Amino acid sequence: MSDVAATAVTSASNPIEASLLAAVERSPLRHQPFDHIYMDRVFDLHSYAGLISALPDRRYFHELSHHDAMRTDGSSTRLRMYLYPELLWRLPSAQRRAWMPIARALCSRALEDAFRCKFRSALQQRFGKRVDKIGLHPVPVLLRDQPGYRIGIHADASRKAITVQFYLPRDFSQRDLGTIFHDGDSGEAAARTTQMPFLPATGYAFPVALAKSWHSAAETSESDGERTSMMVTYYVADGPAARLRSLVTRGGLLLGIHPRV
Repeated sequence: MSDVAATAVTSASNPIEASLLAAVERSPLRHQPFDHIYMDRVFDLHSYAGLISALPDRRYFHELSHHDAMRTDGSSTRLRMYLYPELLWRLPSAQRRAWMPIARALCSRALEDAFRCKFRSALQQRFGKRVDKIGLHPVPVLLRDQPGYRIGIHADASRKAITVQFYLPRDFSQRDLGTIFHDGDSGEAAARTTQMPFLPATGYAFPVALAKSWHSAAETSESDGERTSMMVTYYVADGPAARLRSLVTRGGLLLGIHPRV
């Protein structure tokens, strides 16, 4: 175990955080079609059952305005709720108790450092500096994707450094709804795929590699039902301006001002 990972594991402040850190640490780094990990046993059975039973009501979510997620009537198939700890006061007390440890874990420096360590080589190659010198800030969200949701092949925006998604299905029936990784964005390369199984208490993560980390999600149907997951995206925050933007955005959320995408 590296020094960074060891520090992350030993600094866990709650059992949920410790479970997430352990899942990252034990997951082998895969290199095809690009660097990524697939995590299992992210939560113990008791914790996972508690999260599923405490899933917040839809009134706490807002629609994400993204072209791939939009219906013809202008509504969105992707519902999003930010998981910053300071925003959870809106939830009923039982749900707040269930989700507060999650929110704190997803925002923790320990979890961020675990991903930095896992993806050290790719991150240093992209940014040209030591991994501990790359400025990042986490954006954690809970997602409820409705039937008809899809997203085309894309490699993620350059302002993103690491993409992480944890799957939250109620059972094993949605196995085939996981994110699809591609060798490229068109033709034969796009047809060469690796799919992440959408199973309870699992997830994946990858360092964003421009023009390489191609991925997509196939359109879901009514029979597929709702696709529930949570994500933490580590955005690049190098320099005072980027850090200020992240603080302004997070402050705006307290006032109910949601970014469009």
